Amino acid sequence: MKNVTELRNGFIIFLGIGLFFLAMDFFGLSNKNYLRALNAFIVIYGINKTIKMNLNNGITDYLENFISGFKTGIIGVLLGIIGLIIYIYIKGGESYLSTLSNTFFFLGKTNIIMYCSVLFFEGVASSLIGSFVLMQYWKDVVINPKY
Repeated sequence: MKNVTELRNGFIIFLGIGLFFLAMDFFGLSNKNYLRALNAFIVIYGINKTIKMNLNNGITDYLENFISGFKTGIIGVLLGIIGLIIYIYIKGGESYLSTLSNTFFFLGKTNIIMYCSVLFFEGVASSLIGSFVLMQYWKDVVINPKY
């Protein structure tokens, strides 16, 4: 049951990030770096949903919920990277990538593998940090409430 929850919420993260970046591209805002940071809230939403569902199902072990939230974030990030690779090839491949990589993360020429690798590691870091912060919150609220 827990794996189904992780997959479902990971897919929700993927859909949220995908729709967010498609909307940014549609409105011509894909070059605004500060808007790209908002995808962290989508990842945190999916991770929080998994942890909350686990707690509602009686799973109160800190480490188990932390790993479950982290796996949810990784699933969403992996699906997002796969979707991005497909989208880049649909839009023109390396020539389209050159319009995306004109940010402070990538100076100079880059390729799809390098671009997606950096985004994957960023996603792993945000999933790890998001899972930890949310588990600290839920630990104080549900697992060990202060009276």
